[in-house]
Amino acid sequence: MCTVKRQSGISLIELIIFIVIVSTAVAGVLSVMNITTQHSADPMLRKQAQAIAESLLEEIELQPFTYCDPDDPNAATATSVAGCTIPEGMGPEPGETRYATPQFDNVNDYAGFVMSGINDITNTPIGGLSGYTTSVAIANDGASFSLPTDAVLKIDVTVTAGNDSLTLSGYRFRYAPNAVP
Repeated sequence: MCTVKRQSGISLIELIIFIVIVSTAVAGVLSVMNITTQHSADPMLRKQAQAIAESLLEEIELQPFTYCDPDDPNAATATSVAGCTIPEGMGPEPGETRYATPQFDNVNDYAGFVMSGINDITNTPIGGLSGYTTSVAIANDGASFSLPTDAVLKIDVTVTAGNDSLTLSGYRFRYAPNAVP
């Protein structure tokens, strides 16, 4: 009677094939993770951009939205642009800025505003935020609410940091057209 020895364990060839297959799989998973990490936004940058956009949007929305420039003597009584000596248009009136007197005094004044590096209202740079850029776009949007076109403004604040960009939108309704500061 002849006894046949059965192999126990794995052969060297099987071990090498297993190592090659597992190595290929691990390399594929790591390359996908590497690509995902490179193309994802840094959470801290995203949170800072959001805080900057929220702050500037709130600043703009808190401004009056009047028919006349608040410096106009008719601003508190005008019922339309026709009653203004200085009608409020998109963009700041000559000489107005965000930082110095005369300052922006109406929502419309912020139209087209751009800030490279984030500064506070006194134009003092805020540490660590020099790599951010903000821009403001304001447009009449009353038609979206079945109101006169100039009764609603859509405000878009865009904050950019490197290749990442964040836009927050808000609306300002002309609910108190004669409320001046």
